[in-house]
Amino acid sequence: MRAMPGPLVIHYHRDFDGMVSAAVLARILNELRGESAAWQGINYDQRLNWDGFGEGTRFAIVDFHFHPRAEYWFDHHPTTFLSPALRAAYAPSERWRWDEASPSCPPLVLRHAAEHWGYVAPPRFVEMARWSDVVDAARYKDVEEALFGDAPALRIARALTVSPELRWTDELVGALRDRTLEEVAARPDVEKCFQRATKNRDKALEQFPPTVLSNSRAVLLYDASSHQIRRERFAVFFHHKDIHYSVGVIPTRAGYHVTAGENPWNPPPRSIHIGAIMEGYGGGGHKAVGGANPHDLEDARRVAREVSERLRRELWEPATR
Repeated sequence: MRAMPGPLVIHYHRDFDGMVSAAVLARILNELRGESAAWQGINYDQRLNWDGFGEGTRFAIVDFHFHPRAEYWFDHHPTTFLSPALRAAYAPSERWRWDEASPSCPPLVLRHAAEHWGYVAPPRFVEMARWSDVVDAARYKDVEEALFGDAPALRIARALTVSPELRWTDELVGALRDRTLEEVAARPDVEKCFQRATKNRDKALEQFPPTVLSNSRAVLLYDASSHQIRRERFAVFFHHKDIHYSVGVIPTRAGYHVTAGENPWNPPPRSIHIGAIMEGYGGGGHKAVGGANPHDLEDARRVAREVSERLRRELWEPATR
């Protein structure tokens, strides 16, 4: 790949493991290659003109879709390639790596840097990578840790749910690049957001039960699309520990999102690839969790119904044939 003039910008998915990935890569490139990279969050709405993304600039991408012009690219999502042509354009290299078996992206970046660039990760990055696996792959000990865990990484992850503005995550990437999880979690802005998010969590747990539309054959469908309802990712499994899958409609800044996930503490008898299902609706994700952003609320409700029905069908029909 021919490098273009100008500073390198690392584009990262705006969640905990995406932020850590950007911080780790920025530090590695600075230490080993003298690269003073900047960073900027990215989300699914930027796929609309993916072919033209970053045109005329130097960029890297972590924890997000493959792009053939990326100087550096690391991802672990099975739905990372937006077309067969993009899949064909990918080959592992000294600057690109994809591993869908990796629970999160930071360990992938660290392994690659060790193998290809001789990088020795400091303990704080090893710790961040370990917690990234916990947060991104829902490897919590139980639903109580997921909801009430107080470790620094979990405090940061919860604070992200009430991010005051989009560029705040960029500021935290810089902090994670240079500081420990404990130091970042102790920042006044993080602590303020964590306290606010904790109140939201408690309110969300209280508000969740009336949002349930159906609970049949271990698949629960809910509608939390009202902006008056607080969102809590694991509320469904806190209230309904016996289900295998949940499907819901939630609001976003840009519209509405359909989210689906496997119960990490009561896995189904046969696993269904949720990310692949959501890809059919313009979204994506992992085997155990995924989402899509339909055009409007009516469409989001339709997609949620269809996904819940499909999960019920695929979960139980093979056993009765």
